[in-house]
Amino acid sequence: MATYSSAGVDVKKVKGIHVAINDAIFSSLPDYVLPIKGHYAGLFRTGNQTLAIHTDGVGTKTLVADQLGKYDTVGIDCVAMSANDIICVGAKPLVFVDTILLAKEDDRLVMEIMKGLQEGARQALCAIVGGETAIMPDMIKGGRKPFDLSGAMVGVVEGEPITGGKMKVGDAIVGLESSGIHSNGYTLARRVLDVKAWGKEMLEPTRIYAKPVLEMISKCEVHGLAHITGGAYSKLRRIGDYAKVGFLLDNMPKATGVMAELEKKMASDYEFYRTFNAGIGMCVACPKKDAAKVMGIASSHGIGAKVIGGIVEGSDVILEKDGKRISLL
Repeated sequence: MATYSSAGVDVKKVKGIHVAINDAIFSSLPDYVLPIKGHYAGLFRTGNQTLAIHTDGVGTKTLVADQLGKYDTVGIDCVAMSANDIICVGAKPLVFVDTILLAKEDDRLVMEIMKGLQEGARQALCAIVGGETAIMPDMIKGGRKPFDLSGAMVGVVEGEPITGGKMKVGDAIVGLESSGIHSNGYTLARRVLDVKAWGKEMLEPTRIYAKPVLEMISKCEVHGLAHITGGAYSKLRRIGDYAKVGFLLDNMPKATGVMAELEKKMASDYEFYRTFNAGIGMCVACPKKDAAKVMGIASSHGIGAKVIGGIVEGSDVILEKDGKRISLL
């Protein structure tokens, strides 16, 4: 049975690297940078505005695109990974720049990638204002048309940033349905899934939550937002640390489609829920009284949503499944 570490990714070690990086960069910062450490975006002030910035990539999902010879959707993933992160601090996406690394000059490949980037920007309500294209044959190798894709996004926060600090014991956690694997866990997914059988589902673009989440923020009392990406539900600690609370996930959806196939391949529930989104791409923490309204907004945008758990005392992230309680940290 499969584990992420057996595929070459040790999430706990990665977390340690993140801590070391944050300690280094936050040891000395100018006063226009907000001291919000280890969150989904960096925050800084310019004039009377608070801006958020984030950078991310598509990871090894690019290898799936190359295996299938389909390159016009991974750009959506690239935009999604930054957009979904900056909205977690309450930022509205403004502008995006991309970096495309190629093994050789290939204008057709670049234009296919650009189709996805432009569609992603449309969904995220932002503009692509520039980027970088580099030819690096000594580093970008293998496959039909090897490439790497990443980007960076800036957004504006109207009012105070959402850090999770307002979460309270008893708040509901509303899970917004994912469109599939999204853009994390592919180093393992590619090892355990047959791309010939599951390629279409594996390449399904990451859902972009900008429109519904910004509407939720404007119409509901949103206490915290967590994008479920690398490390999956352990990501909830990013917002939990600000309120010194824990999380109980006791009503997770049943895995279907490609997620059900991945669940069957995993060594344990811990490995599955610590590696993959399990059908939920974004978590919204809100008072119980607002949960129905949050779910209604999601539904109006064509996104399934349900209460998957709640905020509890402590500092753990607990999955309750089949009578077992499993720490996901």
